[in-house]
Amino acid sequence: MNSIVKRVIHRIRRSVSSQQCFSPSRPLQSAEALFTLSCRAAGGAVGPPVDCSVTVEQAVSLWARHFQQHGISEPLLSSQYIIAHVLGKKTLNCVERSHLRDSLTDQQRENVWKLCTKRLTRMPLQYVIEEWDFRDLTLKMRPPVFIPRPETEELVSLVLEDLQTELRGRTWPALRCLEVGCGTGAISLSLLHSVPQLKAIALDQSKEAVFLTKENASRLGLQGRLEVHHLDIIKDADLVVRDCSAVDVLVSNPPYLFTEDMESLQEEIIRFEDHLALDGGSDGMRVISQILTLAPKLLTKDGRVYLEVDPRHPALLKHLVEQRKLGLQYLETRYDFTKSHKNISEATILHPTEKMTRLKSMLLCHSLSQNTFFVFPELYVG
Repeated sequence: MNSIVKRVIHRIRRSVSSQQCFSPSRPLQSAEALFTLSCRAAGGAVGPPVDCSVTVEQAVSLWARHFQQHGISEPLLSSQYIIAHVLGKKTLNCVERSHLRDSLTDQQRENVWKLCTKRLTRMPLQYVIEEWDFRDLTLKMRPPVFIPRPETEELVSLVLEDLQTELRGRTWPALRCLEVGCGTGAISLSLLHSVPQLKAIALDQSKEAVFLTKENASRLGLQGRLEVHHLDIIKDADLVVRDCSAVDVLVSNPPYLFTEDMESLQEEIIRFEDHLALDGGSDGMRVISQILTLAPKLLTKDGRVYLEVDPRHPALLKHLVEQRKLGLQYLETRYDFTKSHKNISEATILHPTEKMTRLKSMLLCHSLSQNTFFVFPELYVG
């Protein structure tokens, strides 16, 4: 063993021995395994250490440190989630503390090293373990299908809150919902899971997304109330109107990022997620404009629209409906900067008919690069 290798192992040994979770009996062996892993990473696949006993705690600490050294975001959480997944648990909190000092089996160790090696390539954690929780559902995840963000859970909560208010004290036939850009199916499936009276239609321009939504629906036993179509709302507008109307709820987390902002996204997003699910064009409004254009043709009399948009879009939306005369009238925008305090400003929109139909559009304002703003406007359409 040359002097450089000895120095590296000594440095790693010194760092790991300072952590209480390590067994003092095998620090050098684990350090050698980690160094071997580091060397192999440059050549591609990383193999697990050979003839090396590694406990759960040791594996978590070793990989967390290795992720940190290689600039992987959230290194400790990445390590914890991957190893918990290999152990068949959601998180390490679900593992009895005494078992954290158990050695991984050969198969478990091999799986940990395999999945952690994927994470080293900057593959998002959701893709690495191939599943993620959205609200109270566990959904399958696969690249390049867009990964649902926690902020979209807020959008679903607001849709459900509004639906429950509308349903209270009324006898409704089966409600129908349309999700534009379904991705994993997170929004539609969450709504179906929570509202027994609901049937849903989901569409996406990506075949991979359509297949994944169908798979998730089948796994959750919701396939009987969900139709999934491979349609592009811009290119296939006539088919969307023909096959997807009329609906009581139109909901979407559309591509809303400005093209110029794409370069500032994390490497994980740029390398692995579908850019068509992110890039909304020069002003982020390409798909949003089309949704609002088709909304009056897709909605029932008391239909509602719910959208997630960029913080810069409220002014653009107001300009859009006023200049293009879409038959929508901008009524209200609610900004939630802290998730606890809302500043409300109002505007109005009228459809050019005597009879007005209420269309409530909650625009959840969020940027993938800046988790800050929320917007919830209301619209009216006649």
